[in-house]
Order: sequence, then C-alpha cells, then structure tokens
Amino acid sequence: MNELQEVPTPTRYDQPTATEQWQPSRQECLRDYEVKIRFLTLGCIISVGCKEIPFTTIKEGMEALNQYVAKPYEVRQIWEKRFQEEEK
Repeated sequence: MNELQEVPTPTRYDQPTATEQWQPSRQECLRDYEVKIRFLTLGCIISVGCKEIPFTTIKEGMEALNQYVAKPYEVRQIWEKRFQEEEK
C-alpha cells in the first residue's frame, strides 16, 4: 500500500536528459549567422555565415531561404552534411 517510489534526480532545465538531445531555439539559430542575398542576372547567391550557396533561379533560392527561416537547425544540419561530403 505505502510503497516507496524512486524519485528521478532533478536536472537543470538547459541540460538534456540521456534520452533527448539539446537543440537551440529557432531564434537562437537565426541569430548565429548573418544571411545575405546577392541577386544575379540569372539566379542568386545566398550567404549564411561564411558559406555561399548559388541557386540557378531566384525562386529556388527563396524557397531554400524560407525553409531555413522556418526550420534553421534542421536545414543547417542538411547543408553542413552536404558541405562535408564535398570536402572529402
């Protein structure tokens, strides 16, 4: 009836538990790197931090930028993986 139950050790709010990975907020991600758009005769170049990504059409560039703004952490992971693959 009066069984003792183990109480989990409290964790700090900013430290992930063993089952979850810490992820910065959307706002934190967007503040990390400066974003620049350079429009060309054909397409555009979008710079995020020190990386520049060329797009053949403005529409394609804006779609990629909108994806980055909506989910910066996830999109950054995808692009970083692509850059690492090209460096090999």
